[in-house]
Amino acid sequence: MSETKPKKQGGMLANLAFNIVIPVVIMSKLSGAEYLGPAWSIVAALIFPIGYGLWDLKQSGKVNAFSILGIVSVFLTGGISLLELPAEYIAIKEAAIPGIIGIAVLFTQRTSKPLLKVFVLNEQIVNWPNLTKALESAGNTEAFEKKMANSSYIVAGSFFLSSALNYILAKVILVSPPGTTEYTEELGRMTALSYPVIVIPSMVMLMGALWYLFAQIKKLTGEELENFLAEV
Repeated sequence: MSETKPKKQGGMLANLAFNIVIPVVIMSKLSGAEYLGPAWSIVAALIFPIGYGLWDLKQSGKVNAFSILGIVSVFLTGGISLLELPAEYIAIKEAAIPGIIGIAVLFTQRTSKPLLKVFVLNEQIVNWPNLTKALESAGNTEAFEKKMANSSYIVAGSFFLSSALNYILAKVILVSPPGTTEYTEELGRMTALSYPVIVIPSMVMLMGALWYLFAQIKKLTGEELENFLAEV
């Protein structure tokens, strides 16, 4: 029987190139009147993350809410910018999306499908059948659920941190009137700074949540972590 291989998804370099590097270059270097101008440079810049997002959805073979949310976010950024709405709208939008995800992480923790399993302990990292069996054998299923709840607070906190940093970054950088070359360049600068200022601190918190759970798995099962890692 032949195995069905998972459909390939874009890697980190492609993600950075299409979502950050190319849009930043276009908005920063081509927004002058002698090139694309403020409006068309925004349109051109947004084509890349939207196109990449749609391609990645097709390659993954399934629709996932977070990919859709990312595409919607890009559309909103473009719409707000092209309509020349106040920069406050961009700041609110930038803060709202990670904030909503953080709330969803907390809300779903008590459901059968917690988002923690999407962000931290997903099936690409953990062999859940083996882990569930080991926890049941050790009589620590309930104890592990409590540890999962603790980790959910860390993960939700990472999104709330991202929400706050997004808002502050937008408020600090977007100071020029919408529709101007300066505003478009500032939008590019904000996009460029989003990775070191927002993504890195959030990833550190997510990694902290992952290592915390790994330590709890070893403690509650009495077995080596390698026994519960998914096969690559």
